[in-house]
Amino acid sequence: MRVHVALLMTAMLVAGCAGGPSSTTDDAAPQAPAPTAASPTAGAFSPTDIAWLQLTAAMTQRLLPVLDLVPSHTSDPTWRRLATQVQASARADLTRSRDLLNEAGAPTTNPHEGHDMPGMITADELAALRSASGKTFQRLLAAHLRAHLAQAVKIAAAEQRAGVHPATTALAAAVIRAGDDDLARLDQLDRPATPPAT
Repeated sequence: MRVHVALLMTAMLVAGCAGGPSSTTDDAAPQAPAPTAASPTAGAFSPTDIAWLQLTAAMTQRLLPVLDLVPSHTSDPTWRRLATQVQASARADLTRSRDLLNEAGAPTTNPHEGHDMPGMITADELAALRSASGKTFQRLLAAHLRAHLAQAVKIAAAEQRAGVHPATTALAAAVIRAGDDDLARLDQLDRPATPPAT
């Protein structure tokens, strides 16, 4: 069962990295990056741990420019406060992820650079946010923030189940707690639409 969960985690972490829907052949299927053998502590990290840390760092790097826009694009104090809270958690998670990757001896380059994956804002979406303000900006921000937080919690839960490195799974638990709290705050500001009753 643990092997099965680990394989699911690896597949989820690399989904979308092989160039989109056209990359469906077996030989094009991406592999989770392996720890660097030269590092004396690399053996304590599994490929799933490394893959999750790299994806978490990449997702956070995409989120921070969005949060940086908030003070200049909305005057609503509640949205500004939410952005500040999410930003503080995101920066702490990014720092911790990088520290753990360094401890694992993993490559310092971002293997997800240029990839548009679930929970990651695209360049076009960021441009749309930059040109919006007020209620329109808040609506776009809510959608992107909700997608990011939900995906971050989802993959962190998978890391908790399938990861082996204690500090990495502890970070995953922290990401889940912060993500759930931030989603609850977001829902108070921007209730997601409920489907009509049938």
